Amino acid sequence: MLFDILPAAGKFFGTVFAFPIRVYYEDTDAGGIVYYANYLKFAERCRTEFIRALGCSDQQKALEEDKCGFTVRHVEVDYKAPAVLDDALVVTAEMRDVKGAAAVMHQEVYRGEQLLAVIDVKLAYINLAKKRPVRIPEEIISKL
Repeated sequence: MLFDILPAAGKFFGTVFAFPIRVYYEDTDAGGIVYYANYLKFAERCRTEFIRALGCSDQQKALEEDKCGFTVRHVEVDYKAPAVLDDALVVTAEMRDVKGAAAVMHQEVYRGEQLLAVIDVKLAYINLAKKRPVRIPEEIISKL
């Protein structure tokens, strides 16, 4: 049926989550290469689907109940090769280091087997109302 189509979903391969992305015209610059900042958008989509795949799909409810969530504190990107219009990419996400109120998400962007970018995102778990870090709950850590 027409309305039974679901959005793209990723999949876990062990501790690595993989999410497919297609490069559209809007993602490219005047030279036909993916604009550098769009890799951060691709990584954000992958992190969002990572959380959804862990079973935390009702993010609004979670925010209303405990008023806490992850926020990006620092990002490092190493661009290896360019992606171009119509490329089929896979963005990965793997939680590498979880301590107290902080975590590091290691992400990579691939076209086939070719590594295009490496992204390390330092995350802080914060109380959204107070804008202060709080310890990541054990129930979240156990899912990671």
